[in-house]
Amino acid sequence: MIAEAATELFLEQGYAATSVADIAARAGVSRSSFFNYFSSKSAILWADLDARIDELETRLSTVTEPSGIDDALRAVGRGFAPGTLALALGNGEAMRAEEELFHGGAVRAARIARAVAASLRAAGCDPLVADVAGAADAGAVMASITAWTRAGAGRVGLEPLLTRALDQAAHARTGAPGAAA
Repeated sequence: MIAEAATELFLEQGYAATSVADIAARAGVSRSSFFNYFSSKSAILWADLDARIDELETRLSTVTEPSGIDDALRAVGRGFAPGTLALALGNGEAMRAEEELFHGGAVRAARIARAVAASLRAAGCDPLVADVAGAADAGAVMASITAWTRAGAGRVGLEPLLTRALDQAAHARTGAPGAAA
């Protein structure tokens, strides 16, 4: 209900012009109730992906093999349903949310890259290679989400696009000389 109210307002008056108070009023909840569900206005857009990244970070903290990293990354796309992020990515200009999507996307990519790189370093990978592989994998995740949105998030699944993107990024992880230090 809150997310629906927020996306309606973002489309009507723009992301920056919409306040938490506006969202709460449209949703018929108090401002404090809003914060029981979301930490901020931007959290509405990113909630589904943030939950997936939280799961990814947890999984990667116990992975010791590069194949486990690949499995954990692919799980990000498994069953990912269209929601506020897909709506915002598809309507970023109309919502006047391009800056939030750019900055928020960078934060999420950095979280993914950091988690992958830490897992690779723990498995003995050279730190430079680990950082490059983490950045490549993060880019693959974010690019596949964008491609999924463009292709019609409800018409195609994210998982096949993510698999394709991760296959491209895997060269940084598996084909790099000196991957193990």
